[in-house]
Amino acid sequence: MTRWGEPSRESDALTTAAVVEQAQIAVVVIDRHSNLRYWNPFARELFGFVDGRDHVGLSLLDIGIHESDREHAVQLARRVLRGEPWEGTFAVLRGDGTWIHVRAQAVPVRDDETGEIDGITLIAREALRSGRVEEQYGLLERIGSRLAGSLEFDSTVKGVAGILVPQFADHCFIDLYDDDRLIRQVSVHAEGWTPPPRSWVEPGEEVRYPERHFVTQALRRLETVVSSEHLFSNSPNDRSDRVSRQVGVTSAIAAPLRARGEVLGVLTLALSGLSPRQKRTYGGFDRDLVGAIASRVALAIDNARLFEEERSTALAFQHSLLPRGFPQLDGLTVAHRYLPAGPFQADGYGVQTQVGGDFYDAIPLSAGRVGLVIGDVEGHGPHAAAVMGQLRAALRAFAQADREPADILRELDEWVRQLGQPDGDGGTWIPSVSCLYMVYDAWSRELSYANAGHAPPLLVTSDSVEPLELALPDRMLGVRAKSGSGEDIVYHQADLRLPTGATLVMYTDGLVDRHPAGGRPDPERALARMTDRVAEVADKDVEQIAEAAVNSVPGRLDDDTALLVVRTNSDQLALTEGWFRSDASTVGEARHLAAQTFKAWGMDRDQAELACLLVSEIVTNVVIHATPRPVHREFTGGGVFDSESPLDGGDDEFDEDWTDLLEAAAEEDEASEDPAEKEFLLRLRSGAETVWVEVFDHDLRLPRIRSAAADDEGGRGLYLVEQLATRWGSRPTPDGKAVWFEMPMFGEEGPDEG
Repeated sequence: MTRWGEPSRESDALTTAAVVEQAQIAVVVIDRHSNLRYWNPFARELFGFVDGRDHVGLSLLDIGIHESDREHAVQLARRVLRGEPWEGTFAVLRGDGTWIHVRAQAVPVRDDETGEIDGITLIAREALRSGRVEEQYGLLERIGSRLAGSLEFDSTVKGVAGILVPQFADHCFIDLYDDDRLIRQVSVHAEGWTPPPRSWVEPGEEVRYPERHFVTQALRRLETVVSSEHLFSNSPNDRSDRVSRQVGVTSAIAAPLRARGEVLGVLTLALSGLSPRQKRTYGGFDRDLVGAIASRVALAIDNARLFEEERSTALAFQHSLLPRGFPQLDGLTVAHRYLPAGPFQADGYGVQTQVGGDFYDAIPLSAGRVGLVIGDVEGHGPHAAAVMGQLRAALRAFAQADREPADILRELDEWVRQLGQPDGDGGTWIPSVSCLYMVYDAWSRELSYANAGHAPPLLVTSDSVEPLELALPDRMLGVRAKSGSGEDIVYHQADLRLPTGATLVMYTDGLVDRHPAGGRPDPERALARMTDRVAEVADKDVEQIAEAAVNSVPGRLDDDTALLVVRTNSDQLALTEGWFRSDASTVGEARHLAAQTFKAWGMDRDQAELACLLVSEIVTNVVIHATPRPVHREFTGGGVFDSESPLDGGDDEFDEDWTDLLEAAAEEDEASEDPAEKEFLLRLRSGAETVWVEVFDHDLRLPRIRSAAADDEGGRGLYLVEQLATRWGSRPTPDGKAVWFEMPMFGEEGPDEG
């Protein structure tokens, strides 16, 4: 052996190549473009290079550096190529799919002749091997698991702080940029300690670090900075400095939070005298470990922000498809709720935002009646929400045309089947939709409904809370095409009368299908809980009932939920009606009844005169076109069937040319042996601020507006109704039709005083 100070003998010396080949440390040489030029056997083992494969010329970023650290590696490579050495820790993805942390040193490689830097030599070893480091490696593992388990911003940042304190630090701060302002998001301390008021910055407040503060340096240099000396020389203010000394801060680390090339903020950790520990200061390895933690925290924060932005956009889309509020509905008070489902784990696609197809509506119909609807489109995602939006728009259009409930569901079934999408197997996927549509008449308390597979609402009365007894529900919308049976689906219609002051609680199944902690959904038990909770607040207003219902069932909301609470009342409702013979002499009688009624209701004089004029117009139409005897109309699953077609096979539309027709009608009445067979019903309704006029007769033809010529003596009646009434329309009835219009009781000045 060569003694110290003696020249070595050639036979005993190891060549440089042999030293590198036998060294138990990884040596890797890359060119200016990060392409591999050389690696020793230990590097092959450390980085997990696949044996037998030539990696020369491949990028180290593609076969070694973990994706989360690639941007960081590129920035550091540029630094070394400028002639500066670097030391730090990287996450490395090995060839077998596992990943480890590697402690590396990088120095520039210069050309012997020109002296220019043409590459980088990387010397690396596996980090986290000693006992103390393995404990910290477990810390990194727990933080990684915590970050992977949440996409909610608040729980992400607070969860990380809860892991770091007190195991690795006594104090943890996370400050994030809001535009150009640094706002404190998290302030967590060991042993339950709380900083005195107005000393350290509280969450939600802006943070301003002095120019020479170590946090400012970390943000400026984009590097993790350790500070153990001169901690108090650059405190933000005197109170902060005093509290830091009192609590015994001994060391601190600040790590910038960077993601996608953007600085999101800074993570700051500190040791103090709050908790007993042997370690009082942070070192170089701690700096690298916190840097690795900060990079993952930054990615998690960025992902959480992106997810919340996506979720906010999806929910805004969902809410835009639902009514934000309802107009005043005479005889009803309404409360509504929509609860979006929480995020869910989709196989192969990570955590997804859940939007759904639950919907509700309250639709003003003719003569003060109201259409009530609750429904649920199968599935989740934008397609279900889009189907819901189109379905609700179609339902509202059908309803405002005064279609019958069963007829509307038939039309919606056809509509749903046209909204299918290819299923990837050569077929068409069509969503199933449950829908309950009801028409409520507040003056008679009659409820007409048709049900496409939806759960019945709860009926709340002064005596009980129980499901409303409905006829057997028909099949859900869209099931015919899904089953492929080709059979016709018949939707039935039924009527019932609600008790005075009754309340209906209409809901979708997401409310009773909640997933309780540690258990499975139990819809029957959940419905019983909701029934009991609603019973406790049955005498409260609809908003309190709605709130009680949505909070009655505990557990995770895996499906979105729609809720509509409707309470009936008869306050400020009035009704007057009378039968009249369909002859010219009764037009004045009908108008007189209307005038007397409007006066008794306190309607403005001008509004009453205008309404009486319109009463004359539609009553005159009835007299002219009255049929000689009642005609029976039947609504069936196959359509509408009338017992008699229009006479002479003429046009079935109601033409309103009145020229000389009143005289002809009077002569016809005189010649008729039984003129009493021809009669009409005038019905007047009032609410808080509105009156409705309806005229029922036995003619099947619905009226239409026609353009009258300049020299025509008639033909302007319905045009006048359209111009002067708030709304008007007509609808078929079981034995004829009804023509109606709506008017405000008071003018723009409101009700008369005194």
